[in-house]
Amino acid sequence: MRGMRAIPRQGSRSALASLTMRHVSSRTLLFFGLAAICVVLLILSSSNRLEPIEGVAMQIGRPFLLTFSGIGRQITNVVNTARDLATLRARNNQLQAVVDTLTIDNLRLKETEAENERLRSLLRFAQLNPNYDFRGGQVIARVISKNPSNYLASITIDLGSEHGLSMGMPVVTERGLVGRIHKVGPMSSTVLLITDPSSGVPALIQRNRLVGVVTGRAGAAPVMEYIPQDAEVTVGDLVITSGLGGEFPKNLVIGQVVEVRQRDYEIFQQAVVRPTVNFDRLEFVLVITNFRPLPGPPDESESVG
Repeated sequence: MRGMRAIPRQGSRSALASLTMRHVSSRTLLFFGLAAICVVLLILSSSNRLEPIEGVAMQIGRPFLLTFSGIGRQITNVVNTARDLATLRARNNQLQAVVDTLTIDNLRLKETEAENERLRSLLRFAQLNPNYDFRGGQVIARVISKNPSNYLASITIDLGSEHGLSMGMPVVTERGLVGRIHKVGPMSSTVLLITDPSSGVPALIQRNRLVGVVTGRAGAAPVMEYIPQDAEVTVGDLVITSGLGGEFPKNLVIGQVVEVRQRDYEIFQQAVVRPTVNFDRLEFVLVITNFRPLPGPPDESESVG
């Protein structure tokens, strides 16, 4: 039994060896066959006998080579274009950021230049009026409130009693009279504008020295009242403070006459005055701190906290 089983094992080993030899022989033959073909081709190529075959192969393969070459160029162009677009987008974003920064800087520069010009104008006005002591203040709020029983036109400035301000002090700009301090707090004050109906400014017409009182009106230009009927008033006359009553300094510009109202049955005529100060664009003002209004009737206003 054992002898009979040993026979198949020997047969299997012989068959495996035979297959291995065949496989190696096939590889060897293939190698030598390819080597022989290469040698033949080299000999033919060196003797220029393959030129016809090469020419035919080139003619057959040329369209394919051109096609693949074109596809390769297109793919390269697409890749380069995509890369260029990404680079251009990044560069564009950088340039846009630079433009935004320059725009903001330019706006700040223009605002600074405009502010400096306003301050220089106030300084020139102060230098032209050496008899007065001025304290510069910035407008921090505007108050224009209206109800059926009251109308208030005022502004708030960032100066108060801590800066030496007191009620009644005149407030001006380089263009003319703004109003007077109405309420005073430690760090801020309220200025009653000359356009307020409760405001009255003793004034005169510069050309002929006619006196009157400029009174504010709700939602309209102030008027100069108490001008005699026979007095000559013309459009364009300049109106300034008269200094009478001691409420305001003399010769502060108020405005210009834009309309004359005269009725035969009235004792006085009126002149509508357009203020030289643009109250809608007030940013900086000057307070005349060395002018003290003369004592008058008790003021109903209260100081602000």
